[in-house]
Amino acid sequence: MEKDFQVQGGNDAALFTLKIHRGDGMALLAMDWKKNRPPQDFVGFAIEYKEPGGNKFFALSNRLAFPAGSGAVNPNRMSTLLSPIQKWRWVHFPRNAEIEGEFTYRVTPVFMDEQDKLSYGEPQQCALALARETYPGRLNVTYTRGFISSQAFVDRYAATAQDMKKLLPAKAAAGVTFKPTHLKAAEALAWMGFEARSAILELLDQAIEKDKKAQVRVVAYDLSQEEVVSRLKKLKKRLRIVIDDSKEHGHKDSGESQSARILEKTAGKANVKRQHMGNLQHNKTIVIDGPKVSAVVCGSTNFTWRGLYVQSNNAMVLRGKTAAKVFSDAFDAYWANDKPSDFGATASAAWNDLKLAGIDAQVAFCPLAGKDSQLDRIAKDVEKTRSSLFFSLAFLYQTEGAMQDAVKKLARNPDLFVYGISDKKVKGLTQGIDFQKPDGKVKVVNPQALSGNVPEPFKSEPTGGGGNRMHHKFLVIDFDKPDARVYLGSYNFSIAADGKNGENLLLVRDRRIAVSYMIEALRIFDHHHFRVAQKEAKSARKKLQLKKPPRKAGEKPWWQEDYVNARKIRDRELFS
Repeated sequence: MEKDFQVQGGNDAALFTLKIHRGDGMALLAMDWKKNRPPQDFVGFAIEYKEPGGNKFFALSNRLAFPAGSGAVNPNRMSTLLSPIQKWRWVHFPRNAEIEGEFTYRVTPVFMDEQDKLSYGEPQQCALALARETYPGRLNVTYTRGFISSQAFVDRYAATAQDMKKLLPAKAAAGVTFKPTHLKAAEALAWMGFEARSAILELLDQAIEKDKKAQVRVVAYDLSQEEVVSRLKKLKKRLRIVIDDSKEHGHKDSGESQSARILEKTAGKANVKRQHMGNLQHNKTIVIDGPKVSAVVCGSTNFTWRGLYVQSNNAMVLRGKTAAKVFSDAFDAYWANDKPSDFGATASAAWNDLKLAGIDAQVAFCPLAGKDSQLDRIAKDVEKTRSSLFFSLAFLYQTEGAMQDAVKKLARNPDLFVYGISDKKVKGLTQGIDFQKPDGKVKVVNPQALSGNVPEPFKSEPTGGGGNRMHHKFLVIDFDKPDARVYLGSYNFSIAADGKNGENLLLVRDRRIAVSYMIEALRIFDHHHFRVAQKEAKSARKKLQLKKPPRKAGEKPWWQEDYVNARKIRDRELFS
């Protein structure tokens, strides 16, 4: 039911509305003024939350503050009761999101008089359960944090390049044997890997300890992460694995070749296969099929240090005998067929119902080789968007074709809200990031922009090394409609993904799951978009500070554009 993942504040006396959307490991708070526009002295929202069973509210902090009388920047993080959020929506990560029960949020409007004294209006309050599993026992959406370039990461774990060397290997090939030596390594890796890392490792641990009769089938594009490889070793002959050998993966010293040699010794050579289909064996799937555990991992998360700890990725966990069989059948089809034309003739290269109770979910595997293009089918579905399209698609703007054309077409429609992010090659860099902004414009940001000096009160951030940072492959159509749907998987929405690569592509028609992916797209976009603001502030030598109420002729309140710009009006109204 909708109330399980979206709740609204019920205080009629409050001057604004509050709606909270459940994400996985996070929550989206969306506010809007009830009547007309806010008063000129309205300076933002204070946000507090209380954990399940707790008796105390904790105020969220803000890194931006009001300017001092001298105009100086306050370098301290401040409670939002003193430095309110000047936004109409906010994504929050509770410290202990996995606690069972309801998290209670209290949001209060903040006002400032002519003497800079703050006062507070009637709050809105509502509660929402943020249980770890999206659908317990059936389906769980998980994400990596993807926030190495963030102030939170700098504050907690890595202020210097030396700190990074103690957390992550310098090269992928070194990852098979790399052991972190950072003093807070365990805590840092759990924070960086977020729910995706814990879900993948815990599922492998279940196969090792809980169900010793379970057979495990793995298809890995990248495989050079010690925590994963060490667990696969323990499965011995219960493991069968297909490992990509395309391009650099085929080199004898690559992480994939090292992992293959290790697993040949424990699982036996007959249980380890190297493959690249027509181009890449691009799947990242784990299937566990036993009397006690029947589960699947799929999605965009590669089994590497970057995949788990640097990049923005998702991993979906499916449970049930049918899901395990569908993915096991696909594994067998890959094992038996090295050519795209041969795999395309199998039943796996078509839509297969996962038969998850109460969830409309199906999966197709590629390459299709001779069958109708999934890319064209998805592009046509995207063109049916009625309300909004959110996407986080690696390589979108590097790949011409139906998908890129469909996104550009929708972005020109003023009645639709199109919000997304993709990676892009930037001159002089390994990788940059593209933003599809709601105004229809595409903007490029340099992810290394914060490696030098940044505007106060922010600190320089690590870049996380070379390579792409945004590795998701998902899009969300009409999250706010009954027919909300998500496309996701290892599939890169490209012609090569259709006809040459080993891929998995899922279509899930479910609003709860669509809302989760919508929030992920929003938080990734906002995170990187703020880097654009920081870079622009640095270039213009501007200070990043909260805005006080208008005091002089011609001055505008902080919320002015949210009431006159058509796209920003849509943004404010869509989530609330």
